[in-house]
Amino acid sequence: MLIKKYDAKENQPNAIYLIADLSLLAQLPLSQQEQDYIRGGYDAKSKPSFTFNRYSYFEYVYIMEGGNSYADMEKLRREGDNACSFFTKEQQNSAVLYAPGTEPEAVLAFTEGLALGSYCFTHYKEKDDEKVRFSTLHVDSSEVSASQLERLSNIVKAGFEVRDMVNEPVNVLDAKIFAQKMADSCRKAGAEVKVFGKQEIEELGMTALLTVNKGSKTEPSFTVIEWKPADAKNQQPIVLVGKGLVFDTGGINLKPGAGLDTMKSDMAGGAAVFGTLYALAMNKVAVHVIGLIPATDNRLGENAMVPGDIIRMGNGKSVEILNTDAEGRLILADALIYAKRFKPALVIDVATLTGAAVVALGRFGIAGMHQDAPKAMQNLLESGMRVYERVVEMPFWEEYGKDIESDIADIRNIGKGKGAGTITAGKFLAHFIDYPWIHLDIATMAYMDARESYQGKGATAAGLRLLYDFIERKSR
Repeated sequence: MLIKKYDAKENQPNAIYLIADLSLLAQLPLSQQEQDYIRGGYDAKSKPSFTFNRYSYFEYVYIMEGGNSYADMEKLRREGDNACSFFTKEQQNSAVLYAPGTEPEAVLAFTEGLALGSYCFTHYKEKDDEKVRFSTLHVDSSEVSASQLERLSNIVKAGFEVRDMVNEPVNVLDAKIFAQKMADSCRKAGAEVKVFGKQEIEELGMTALLTVNKGSKTEPSFTVIEWKPADAKNQQPIVLVGKGLVFDTGGINLKPGAGLDTMKSDMAGGAAVFGTLYALAMNKVAVHVIGLIPATDNRLGENAMVPGDIIRMGNGKSVEILNTDAEGRLILADALIYAKRFKPALVIDVATLTGAAVVALGRFGIAGMHQDAPKAMQNLLESGMRVYERVVEMPFWEEYGKDIESDIADIRNIGKGKGAGTITAGKFLAHFIDYPWIHLDIATMAYMDARESYQGKGATAAGLRLLYDFIERKSR
């Protein structure tokens, strides 16, 4: 999706008009009859937009009639998605967005929703249902600069790459190829990348990643992405850790058949970390950030881990494995231990970690918790509201830690009861940190079974826009 400033020389007839209220209709190149039609049919709640077929081109008019709250900006994103759907249905691949007298935040929100809504994953189809896809938006607004549009375009580009990765099946995207794709993109953007294979992972003492990988015929990978610009505002880096389970069968604790095909998306946290670093590097954001992505699949091979196994982690803690389907927290623990070497100011891990998060929040929120990072957590909550990847802070009381105490090891990899599974997973991870830390469970939003506005169907790239907003604000 290309987003750029409008150049009248390009002679683009399709038009989108974004105006703050009905009084601005007279400024639009609409006939008096069309203006009267809009005034007569307009209703802020049920009919805020109108379309006109001019035979050789189309016009889309949206009257905002709203404020500048977070919810208002989200409404604009969703209306942008509606506009994209309209032009795609009409087999139009581009349009000009005119926004006379409209605040830049509103223009960018509408543009973002339209751009994100244009995503599709159909390259395995012999015949695409849509012969023409909306692919270019020209923005005519004196309030929005070319650099702002380029910034947004890069975020959208990163999001599309993340969604492609998450939508790819494991026979196309295994742990090795996942790592290589991340490395190729980030290096082109100017970030430094190291990809560790199985031998190096063994030398690093990443016991958990190797244990989860024991049932697989494909070797694991561990990817380190570093964006360290010369003008970085922070002296200690922010470290992002993403779960990279390229496919999760559940192992010996086999998942049920329903929904198993979507387990290709269990690396969405790792992909979101990649996408964040990729966008930061493309936009040259002045913050030092490191991304860590451990990757493998979880299968039922002859050497696969089984319930009752005990492993000793790199920090000396022993872990009793009581459920092989609680593998994501194991590989994250290895990466959290590795993160210590960077002396981070803050570590944030992102993972499709628990079904319990979905039970608690449905598909509209991200479960978050922290240890020793109250200010950062508050800033992250605010970023979540701005981009509408809203984070719900879960309690992280000491008592929850008792549920992962083991009778024969230091800790167990699942809680003792049925309740608070999202929190006990976080308590498990907290055994492997000694720095300010935030845990984000994106199982709720990472993959949609049905289309949800600009988030689409399938992969959503949840976490990328949230983390990007949170980090970019530290450069201001």
